[in-house]
Amino acid sequence: MKTAAEKETARSAAVELLLAVLDEGAMLAQIPPSEGLSGPDRARAERLAADVLRHLDQIDRILKPLMRKAPPLPVLNVLRLAVLERAQGAAAYGVVNEAVGLVRANRRTQHLAGLVNAVLRALPDPVSLADLPVPMLPRWLRQPLVHAWGRDVVAAIEAVHVKTPPVDLTRKASASASDLPEGSLLPNGSIRLAQGGQITALPGYAAGAWWVQDAAASMAVQLLAPMAGEAVLDLCAAPGGKTMQIADTGADVTAVDISEPRLARVRENLARTGLKATVVAADALHWQPEGLFDAILLDAPCSASGTIRRHPDLPFVKDGSEVEALAALQSALLDRALMWLKPGGRLVFVTCSLLPAEGEEQLANVLARNPGLVVDKPTEPWIDPAWVNALGGLRLRPDYWAEAGGMDGFFMAKLRRA
Repeated sequence: MKTAAEKETARSAAVELLLAVLDEGAMLAQIPPSEGLSGPDRARAERLAADVLRHLDQIDRILKPLMRKAPPLPVLNVLRLAVLERAQGAAAYGVVNEAVGLVRANRRTQHLAGLVNAVLRALPDPVSLADLPVPMLPRWLRQPLVHAWGRDVVAAIEAVHVKTPPVDLTRKASASASDLPEGSLLPNGSIRLAQGGQITALPGYAAGAWWVQDAAASMAVQLLAPMAGEAVLDLCAAPGGKTMQIADTGADVTAVDISEPRLARVRENLARTGLKATVVAADALHWQPEGLFDAILLDAPCSASGTIRRHPDLPFVKDGSEVEALAALQSALLDRALMWLKPGGRLVFVTCSLLPAEGEEQLANVLARNPGLVVDKPTEPWIDPAWVNALGGLRLRPDYWAEAGGMDGFFMAKLRRA
């Protein structure tokens, strides 16, 4: 059991993370760990910060009537964290004491300790977020999604976003049942954990029997269907989940990514799982392979708008201004990758985006540019035909499998040289 001091450290780190996201525009995953913070406390701080961001609009609806005006952001974030903890069932007296202590510990905010105490003691008991409106996506993202699928679908997506997502695993083909944590088997073969916990402490982690990968993300390699002995290129490969999937089939995989630090994670994951791949740090727009490939997976850089359920900080950091440039980059990468396919070879284009500009429109445009391309419509039994668009692209949305926890949003299309 954690001591009071450790809990306080995790709370203060969570407040710092919130400040970095909401004031500085940093993504949670890019914020360096606080010095002296243990691994479990860092993980707890990240979970608390992510949950506050996931419910921020609801939390602020509770706080607003209790204050004449909003306090400075560092103090407001302490209050937000306290409301979240109360809503998650923490005892009122402990939450209030810890919040007041955090404010008193900062010379710039200590004069507002009385305000924090008064506001938190005025909270309803119990504190509930369930009856409040679900937070809406930012306008830059919501508007094109409403245009594409309608308000009801977007509301269903938002309802999934507000829930803490389960953890999915992809198992290594040789893994035995004893190597796998307790969980449920999803229709595509992914394992959805029954409960959370420290990933590195779960059965089979050290043995490399599995890796963390959202079920939707794993479907890209399942569409590609690599086979033993094939030459397969994994473009924009980091952090390596898809690379390991391909390598596990026995294919000869080359993993290319522009970021050497991110490729370090690919190498670590390959070493842990005992899988092999040729790892190359290069810009795919300038890199030239020595030969052609039987199959190519292009998981192109994108807005990542399909991953909001796992990255609730994204709507507070991005504003959509980068989408046009990203779409141009995706087109350039797609055209270049097609040059490296053997006759009859196949390429799966993937973006973890909800935006048609990064998915459906890309497919239509690449077909218009390349009359010799055909689309292989997905026929896997776990794919609902309603997920496949008229051109044969696969649209995955967070509201699919919602009763089981949903999935990340992706667009995928399997292209083949005629």
